[in-house]
Amino acid sequence: MGGGLLVAGTTSDAGKSVVTAGICRWLVRRGVKVAPFKAQNMSLNSFVTREGAEIGRAQAMQAQAARVEPTALMNPVLLKPGSDRSSQVVLMGKPVGEMSARGYHGGRQEALLGTVTDCLEQLRSTYDAVICEGAGSPAEINLRRTDIVNMGIARAAKFPVLVVGDIDRGGVFASFFGTTALLSAEDQSLVAGYLVNKFRGDVSLLEPGLDMLYGLTGRRTYGVLPFTHGLGIDEEDGLRVSMRGAVRESVVAPPHGEEVLRVAVCAVPLMSNFTDVDALAAEPGVVVRFVDRADELADADLVIVPGTRGTVKALAWLRERGLADALVRRAAEGRPVLGICGGFQVLGERIEDEVESRAGVVDGLGLLPVRVRFDRAKTLARPVGSALGEPVEGYEIHHGVADVRGGEPFLDGCRVGAVWGTHWHGSLESDGFRRRFLVEVARAAGRRFVPAPDTSFGVLREEQLDRLGDLVEEHADTDALWRLIEGGAPGGLPFVPPGAPPAVPDAAESRGAAPDPAPQSPERLEMARPEARGEARKSPGPDAEAKPQGLDVGRSAGPEIAVVHVDQEAK
Repeated sequence: MGGGLLVAGTTSDAGKSVVTAGICRWLVRRGVKVAPFKAQNMSLNSFVTREGAEIGRAQAMQAQAARVEPTALMNPVLLKPGSDRSSQVVLMGKPVGEMSARGYHGGRQEALLGTVTDCLEQLRSTYDAVICEGAGSPAEINLRRTDIVNMGIARAAKFPVLVVGDIDRGGVFASFFGTTALLSAEDQSLVAGYLVNKFRGDVSLLEPGLDMLYGLTGRRTYGVLPFTHGLGIDEEDGLRVSMRGAVRESVVAPPHGEEVLRVAVCAVPLMSNFTDVDALAAEPGVVVRFVDRADELADADLVIVPGTRGTVKALAWLRERGLADALVRRAAEGRPVLGICGGFQVLGERIEDEVESRAGVVDGLGLLPVRVRFDRAKTLARPVGSALGEPVEGYEIHHGVADVRGGEPFLDGCRVGAVWGTHWHGSLESDGFRRRFLVEVARAAGRRFVPAPDTSFGVLREEQLDRLGDLVEEHADTDALWRLIEGGAPGGLPFVPPGAPPAVPDAAESRGAAPDPAPQSPERLEMARPEARGEARKSPGPDAEAKPQGLDVGRSAGPEIAVVHVDQEAK
């Protein structure tokens, strides 16, 4: 059975995804057969595996770091937000319905623990090591009873836990201490230590604090990773840039031609797979920014309407903010516009939606001769084709079925003048096609821009993953990390009081919160047992051993209408 490690975080966006990827790349370079794993992911950035399963893009990126093919086993539960209170549940790569946060944490999540541990055990039987990524923070005490992604999976697998903290945010020592001190004694016994992320400056100035942290918790720090610009690795759960004038990190290189090319991406609600534009940002001389105002489109040479999990909502948002009118004017002037997936649907003539928004028939922007009908069945595919005389690969994730009624063929969509539309995500990662497309855009925009002839997005991604591996190898105690992965958490780790707070079942459950599953401290171990409190032991409910096909998530709502902020990973 393979060894493993759970990479947890003091907060969302502490760096769990990239640290997990870095550890995977470090291990595979030293000859270890390794796989990534995240039991439950909340993300609108997803990917389709070769067997047609939908998983989080972060796990696909980590699989690439490990140099293995991504599979549904690596992310058995994916939650795709559709509002602040509900999510589509994707189980083993397939959508099974919609569920509110209360419904999910009210027992359905707990019923999936057997499923996710089965997936983890299958990976462990195949690989030398499995590096798990947690979600949010393991110290979310209101959710601990139903947790299947942090300490729940660590305890089930008996994996040691490495807690990552983002020191660039401040308060990292308090975060490390507080995270540990809010866990039960059993959970604390698996917390092996800490990893500082995004440190700037002289490490020697940090060392006294690390020594004091060891004195307080009895746990060492396994490394201090420096702040590093330009990694450009796939974001997991949200757009981590401010809207006003923000530019995604691009290759620091002058344009190959005489002028730069400016790309504006409409930051529509519930934006999904905004990583589609990363390949553009990798091109020297291409500047990519996300915008939410009509006047920000004025100087753009190309405007992209990206994917979204709320097509009708995105369309209304574009109209409310004047962006729809600006897009119509651009099209009339022959200025380039590209719609991808939900953005493609927005550009069409009509949307018939009784599934996602249940809004019925809604007029689109009418820029492409396309009519879209939402189907309850979800298209998950890895298409291969050609466009502009170049081979193209992509992936599809959508409920909308497009009826293309004119224009020039463009992948699975069409083109009219300088307006293009397709359901294919990831097409711009095909180097030859991307260059030809940019030539077309530059011509229509009147720019003297020439794409570099040798930019390889695949090579750049490999270089970025190697940089992550380098960070781990150069700035972490890799010998100690390997001992954790191979042998588990050190014995005799001290308990850090006060531990998990006592549960107040009636009040907590009436508020929709989950009672704590474990005692507050070692002294409370005996009283935590139902028999010791004079209570009858409860038999497991009918869903205790539920398998994927048994999950009841309310299909009547339609397969893509709801989403749930389960661990605050999505913003």
